[in-house]
Amino acid sequence: MTSKKSSDPTWSDVKAKRLDFDRAGMLRLVRDLYSASKDNQNFLHARFELGNDVLEPYKAIIGRGAWPDIDRNQDYSVAKAKKPIGDYRKAIGRPEGLAELAVFYCEQAIGFSNEVGLDDGGYYDAFCGMFEQALNTVMALAEAERQPLVDRLEEVRLSGQGIGWGVEDDLNALWQGAGLKADE
Repeated sequence: MTSKKSSDPTWSDVKAKRLDFDRAGMLRLVRDLYSASKDNQNFLHARFELGNDVLEPYKAIIGRGAWPDIDRNQDYSVAKAKKPIGDYRKAIGRPEGLAELAVFYCEQAIGFSNEVGLDDGGYYDAFCGMFEQALNTVMALAEAERQPLVDRLEEVRLSGQGIGWGVEDDLNALWQGAGLKADE
């Protein structure tokens, strides 16, 4: 009978092993991680602020999850659409980037819903939760950065009127809770 270790490996175990690497070995490890997955590449590009738009790969994943191509039998996935926001937060987590991604998610989700007439309470619950997150993140930005995003969220809010599932009421309550006036 083989004995199982008392616990699964942890970050502390990995951290201790890194001492076995010299500079070249560590560079090879990072290169191998970079080559292993697109998520790792996006993470490193964001962390080191490489490329013209570090948000673009995250937006592509959000768009695919929140507004899939139903003509190609793609399914929507709240989890897949929300994951890039968490990934970006871990990679660099700049508030303006997080705000942009949350607003983009809301735009994609409401656009998809309006296009297909979606009837999914869970989708709308996640959408309203992200709308709240977007509002909170946007309202914490400096005024100069805030207003264009508030304007976009206003368009999302107006697009959500009449959907059902309590979406209209939720969006309006969140809007007013953020201290914003509804221009209907």
